[in-house]
Amino acid sequence: MKVHIDIDCTPEEARTFFGLPDLQPMQEAVMKEMQDRMTAAMRSMDPETLMKTWLPAGIANLEQMQKAFWQQFAADPKKK
Repeated sequence: MKVHIDIDCTPEEARTFFGLPDLQPMQEAVMKEMQDRMTAAMRSMDPETLMKTWLPAGIANLEQMQKAFWQQFAADPKKK
């Protein structure tokens, strides 16, 4: 014998019926914290901020780095 019971209720009603806690306020707080952290992380990914972090002395270091890179790239490997 099979018995099929169909219950029509909302998730909140089912949670209350089974005595489970309402986690929605905690979930909203956690999601708000995650959103704040992600927004702060995105601000730190600003190209200008990244350049200031990576190259504290500014453009002079960037030019020196580029020159060194091109010198290495253009160097004859047979001379080593």
